[in-house]
Amino acid sequence: MITWFTWVQAIVASVIGLVAVVLGLIGRKPNDATVGGLALIELFLIAQAVISIVLPLTGHPTRGNGLEFGVYAVSVVLVPPAAIVWALIDRSRWSTVVLGVGAFTVAVMIVRMQQIWFPAP
Repeated sequence: MITWFTWVQAIVASVIGLVAVVLGLIGRKPNDATVGGLALIELFLIAQAVISIVLPLTGHPTRGNGLEFGVYAVSVVLVPPAAIVWALIDRSRWSTVVLGVGAFTVAVMIVRMQQIWFPAP
């Protein structure tokens, strides 16, 4: 994994998560901005998936458990689409909160993936 890209992803996901949760708690229903924020996170995750495939092929494999990393990598890509589908089916203020929780989930999983890729000695 590329460390700076990981932290950019985590910060962007956290900001989007915070905005979505606040908007949901003040009563806003899902809109283009909140759903678009999760779509942006998904684009970052697709880029991360490509990076995670290319790096080992170029001689930079994970130093941690590869299977655990792979499970995280596949799982994290599924979180934003699941949250978006939820928001499109149930158009309530709580769906906006779900979008925020999905973004926070991605932030935590990305940081964990970084820890697996570069384990502490």
